[in-house]
Amino acid sequence: MSIAKDIRREDTLRYKRHKPEETLLYQIIDKYYAQFVDHMAQQDKELPKYVRLEFEEYLKCGRLEHGILRVRCEDCHNEFLVAFSCKRRGFCPSCGARRMEESAALLVDDILPYEPIRQWVLSFPFQLRFLFASYPQIMGKVLGIVYRTLATHITKKAGYNKQTAKRVR
Repeated sequence: MSIAKDIRREDTLRYKRHKPEETLLYQIIDKYYAQFVDHMAQQDKELPKYVRLEFEEYLKCGRLEHGILRVRCEDCHNEFLVAFSCKRRGFCPSCGARRMEESAALLVDDILPYEPIRQWVLSFPFQLRFLFASYPQIMGKVLGIVYRTLATHITKKAGYNKQTAKRVR
């Protein structure tokens, strides 16, 4: 049993380099981005600077030729090359997943254990979803009604009413 645990632990600790150039998204952007920019230029249009940066940084993300760290394991003394990441917030799946994981870890470790939480899930029939997508102002009004209803319910469940509000003041 302990041997299996050691093998599993060893497998989870082993570093495996992410190879973005092997993903379909990377291959498509790498192949067509320059053509797309040229096509936009022919129409006298230009991508906003933040969009250009997003594409250009994504194409460098995780590629060894764009910067690396040489890391040595203290236990086994193996050396690894770790490519720099773009750290962008757009469509880079690797960096987006890392941010999501860090945010989830922060919530689970530092925020959620100390605060009582109630989760409410609100779902609408498809016909209403289409209506809300077409008219967002209606969705805003509906969410206001839902919020007031839930707030009233929670306030009553907590035993807070007008008499207790006067005593608190």
